[in-house]
Amino acid sequence: MTVFDEVAAEGHEQVLFGYDKVSGLKAIIAIHSTALGPALGGTRFFPYESEHDALVDVLRLSQGMSYKAAAAGLDLGGGKAVIIGDPREDKSERLLRAYGRIVDSLQGRYITAEDVGTTTHDLDIVRRETRWALGNSVAEGGAGDPSPITARGLFAAARAIAEFVFGNSELEGRTFAVQGVGKVGSAFVQLLIEARANVVIADAYQPTLEAAVAKFGVDTVPIDEVHTLECDFFSPCALGAVLNEETIPQLNCKAIVGSANNQLATDKDAERLHERGIVYGPDFVVNAGGLINVYDELHGYSKVRALHRVDGIYDATMRILETARDQDINPHVAAIHVAQERIRDIGDLRRFRRSGDDRN
Repeated sequence: MTVFDEVAAEGHEQVLFGYDKVSGLKAIIAIHSTALGPALGGTRFFPYESEHDALVDVLRLSQGMSYKAAAAGLDLGGGKAVIIGDPREDKSERLLRAYGRIVDSLQGRYITAEDVGTTTHDLDIVRRETRWALGNSVAEGGAGDPSPITARGLFAAARAIAEFVFGNSELEGRTFAVQGVGKVGSAFVQLLIEARANVVIADAYQPTLEAAVAKFGVDTVPIDEVHTLECDFFSPCALGAVLNEETIPQLNCKAIVGSANNQLATDKDAERLHERGIVYGPDFVVNAGGLINVYDELHGYSKVRALHRVDGIYDATMRILETARDQDINPHVAAIHVAQERIRDIGDLRRFRRSGDDRN
C-alpha cells in the first residue's frame, strides 16, 4: 500500500511531512477533516520504530480527533501531529521552533496542542513561531496543562457508565485498574481516590509508577497484567490499541473508561467487547475534556465555561450508551454514527458562503 492509498483510505484531506536537518526534526501532520472548522489536535513526540508506524498512528489519531470534536459539539475538524524521536533526549528549542514554522505554513488549517511527549512549556516555544498553538502556560496567556481537565471529563464519563451499568453514578467502593499514570492517568487516579474508589495502577516507566505510589499509596501490578485484574472498570490511560483480539478475552472488568486514544486495535474489537457484555466508553467521547478546554482558548479562555462544557461529557456518554442499547449496537459504532451525522449535516453549511473571502 502506498502513502496515498493509506491517506485516501479514511478520507484524509492532507498530510504534511516536515524535516529540519539541523535539529533532526522529523514531523508528520495529518489533517483528516476541516468540515466543521480548523483541524485541532495535539502533537505526539514518540520514538516510533519506523516512519511507517508514525504515519499509521498519525492517520488514526487525526481521524479520532474529527470524531471527538464532532461528538463534543465543537466547531472543529480533526488533525494530529507526530514528531519521531525520544522526547527525553531529542527535544530542543531549535526542533520545537522549526516545528512551529511547519505548523504556521498551514495558515490555521491545523491548530496544535500538547499530547504524549509534549508539555505546555513546549507549546510556549512552538508559539514563538506560530499563533496556531494552544494549551500554552498560564504565564503566556493560555489555559495551562489540560491534563487535569481531561481527567475531570473522564471522571464524568465514569460516573455516567456507572449509572448505566450499576444503576448508581457513585464511584465509592468501585475498583479501577488504571493502565498508565502519566499526566492524565495520575490526575484521574487522584479524582478516584477522592471519590473513595479502589485503585490499582500500572505503568511501563518506573519513575512515573514510583511517583504515583508515593503520592497515592495505591497497589501496583505489572503493565502486562493490569488488564487481567478482576475489577469494575479497566482504564487504559497510556497508548492505544490495548484492546485487541489477544487482550479482550483476558479482561475481567464490567466496563472500560480510559483517556488513551484509539484504544481499539480494530473496529471489530468493539464488537468483541459487546459480545462479552463489557460496556465500552468510546475513547473519543470520554477523553474529550482536554480538547474542549483548549478549544475554549479560541474564544478568550474562561475556566468556568470550559469546566461546564467538560462536565457535559456525563450527558454525552449517557446518550451514546442509551443509543447503543436502544439500537442494539455497540457504543463505538453508536458514537461514530453520532459524529459522522454531525460532520455531514453541519459541514454541509460550507455551501453557504458569507462573503467573497469566506474560507470556512
